[in-house]
Amino acid sequence: LSSKEKGLTPVIPASTMSDTLLIVAIDFGTAFSGYCYSVNSKRDVNSKVNKVTWDREYGFRSPKTRTCVLFNKHEEFEKFGLDALLCYTRMGAREATEFYFFENFKMKLYKKVGEDISKTLMISAQNGKQMPALKVFSESLRYLKDHALKTVNESMSDFQFTSDDVTWVLTVPAIWDNAAKEFMRLAAEKAGLIHNTFSKNLIIALEPEAASLSCKQLPSKGFLAEGTNDLKMEHKPGMQYIVVDCGGGTIDLATHEVLEDTYLKECCSPSGGPWGSCMVDDEFRAFLEELFGVHLWQEYKKNYPAGLQKMMHDFSIQKCTEKSEVYIACPYNLIKMAAEKQEISLFFKNDGATWSDGCIKLSDAKLTSFFHNSTENIIREIQKILDTPEINIECILLVGGYATSSRLKDKVRGKFEKRCKVLCPNDPQYAIMKGAVIFGNNPTLIRSRVCALTYGIMTTETFDPKKHDKQKLRVNNQKDYIYCKDIFFKLAEKGKNIENNEKAVHYLMPIDDGQEKMSFRFFTTKQCNVTYTDEPGVKQIGSFTVPLPKGYTKHNVEVRLDIEFGSTEIKATATEQISQTKREIKLDFLTE
Repeated sequence: LSSKEKGLTPVIPASTMSDTLLIVAIDFGTAFSGYCYSVNSKRDVNSKVNKVTWDREYGFRSPKTRTCVLFNKHEEFEKFGLDALLCYTRMGAREATEFYFFENFKMKLYKKVGEDISKTLMISAQNGKQMPALKVFSESLRYLKDHALKTVNESMSDFQFTSDDVTWVLTVPAIWDNAAKEFMRLAAEKAGLIHNTFSKNLIIALEPEAASLSCKQLPSKGFLAEGTNDLKMEHKPGMQYIVVDCGGGTIDLATHEVLEDTYLKECCSPSGGPWGSCMVDDEFRAFLEELFGVHLWQEYKKNYPAGLQKMMHDFSIQKCTEKSEVYIACPYNLIKMAAEKQEISLFFKNDGATWSDGCIKLSDAKLTSFFHNSTENIIREIQKILDTPEINIECILLVGGYATSSRLKDKVRGKFEKRCKVLCPNDPQYAIMKGAVIFGNNPTLIRSRVCALTYGIMTTETFDPKKHDKQKLRVNNQKDYIYCKDIFFKLAEKGKNIENNEKAVHYLMPIDDGQEKMSFRFFTTKQCNVTYTDEPGVKQIGSFTVPLPKGYTKHNVEVRLDIEFGSTEIKATATEQISQTKREIKLDFLTE
């Protein structure tokens, strides 16, 4: 296809919301999941946000439940949340090897640069058995959907909601790529939240953005009284602050500036990495392997996966404690295996870990050491933003479940409190869910975002021997168009600020007379300017085709392409100009 640009349309209002009375925001986290909801006919961002507590039957009133899901040996859904975890840890060794227990599986969608996400992605259960990731994700979302509808309907006397009556807001890390977002939208469709992936009844919200909107509404009493005496977060125009979403899997950082109308704009691209509280768990696992020896530990993992899971659950509950010492119960089967090698107390060299009546006793220093890699990565990432020219940060907001850890908060405060405020809301676990409800009421509250990558489409240009590679010279079927193939036609540039709902509008034409369809292939690069789509660092991220009317020459057929980059997802519309047939285009970011 060849291109004919007709410029940018700065702000074209787009209908991004459906007209529903109920908004349910699901925070589907790596370690914990939950939701909040709002019954609101006027789309008022100040409307009441209803919280939900979990696991009361076990004596808890938790803001979220564990993101754990259990399937039976026939790959049929059994349980979700703490129910799944406790059911699995109570199984005998033989039964546990037959079931499929998954936790921390959301991290499978966090990919490094150059890695792809497939629709047929398989993920491993705790015992090594595999299932399709799409089924694991969709069944988990189905459970949360059904739980939410049951909760809301039990509180209503005059109306019963169905899934079609809901605008669902699903939160994802800001550092996720488009393929991961598309995977979650596909999982939501399979879970019955929406009927098709184009549905406006599903809004993708970025986790740190949601937290930012939630904290923006908090009074001074909404923040923990630790460290600084100045607990207020002044939302005056021009104020810039960092939101650090401290989750189980990822640490997600977003930098926002308050605008004159109190709306927000993004100051720089989101950043972060896999440094959440699960990294602390990984450090503890590595310690256990070193303590008992690789051979014994691997044998125990293989033969007693439920016992290992119980031990890790015990650690995960206690790791954020402020106690000077913690005791981790050692499963009987592990004690028995270790005792066959030597007296179990002899495994301990007293470097902050000792054996105490069937438990591993960890000193404060030993427990704190498990946090080192995680907190150092977080501090380094915050420092990068603070060192960015033309950014003047006045406040650092710590949100998310991991933000309840005093070890994390003390580390961040100790490093940065002399430079700017470091604040944490009273309920950091609720911040994302509450903010996602606010975002669902008005997605334009984030007025603009910074483009994280340069986006382009593959087109052709009339061949110019002075600037084009002769290896890319081609001639069309009618011999009347000599062109250069593989041209990277830029749609949006890395580092540029893009308004919410801003659309790039382009007109493209076929290369040949009688061409039956036009294929559109989208690419990204970290560079601001490239010439060809096959240059190093350029990656194809999506594609679609548009059928063309029959009997027309290339000169009188055009397709108008509207691309929206300013929202949380890339959206596209193609309009064939002769018939004025307009359709939303599904950008396929997932590999087969």
